[in-house]
Amino acid sequence: MNILDSLKWRYASKRMNGQRVPSDKVETILEAIRLAPSSMGLQPYSVLVIKDEELKKQIRPIAMNQAQIEESSHLLVFAAWDNVTPEHIEEFIQHTASVRNMPAEALADFKNSLLQMAAGRTQEQNFNWAARQAYIAFGTALVAAAAEHVDATPMEGFDAAVLDELLNLKEKGLRSVTLMPLGYRDADNDWLAKLPKVRRQKEKLFLEA
Repeated sequence: MNILDSLKWRYASKRMNGQRVPSDKVETILEAIRLAPSSMGLQPYSVLVIKDEELKKQIRPIAMNQAQIEESSHLLVFAAWDNVTPEHIEEFIQHTASVRNMPAEALADFKNSLLQMAAGRTQEQNFNWAARQAYIAFGTALVAAAAEHVDATPMEGFDAAVLDELLNLKEKGLRSVTLMPLGYRDADNDWLAKLPKVRRQKEKLFLEA
């Protein structure tokens, strides 16, 4: 399928059939997440890839008892940094220098701009900025999943504080932002599967200036 056919095919599956997604398809989706753009290239988030069936059972009631949590093949948890620290920035600068085979000192101005940006915000502002970056990767994952003919359901309906405690995210300097079950639709038991996709009309969505 081309990209538009893939997006027309996808929808937010309400039920999944438990079938495992092949590892190569999962890796393609994860690599798309890794390659997603972010402000400054910092990628201030992590993605937990949950396959353990018992853990998914524990997460389901935290996520408003949504069946896809437990019926999915893999559950992705997008978690943003709870702050942007000098240590984060130093690690990023060192990694950039290594990948580009250049001295870290050559990135001094860039490093200072990142430090000033982070220091000029409160911790909550830094978290909110990081969460917005995570959503860019999240959207990229939805498109990548559709291209692989894998169902993916975007979810915000969960108790983030309880999930963070269950997954020990605070100790990792992370806070959960959104969830994405990956799997295959159970069309026979999903009331949404056979309904037409509803999107705003182009003339109302796109405004020329």
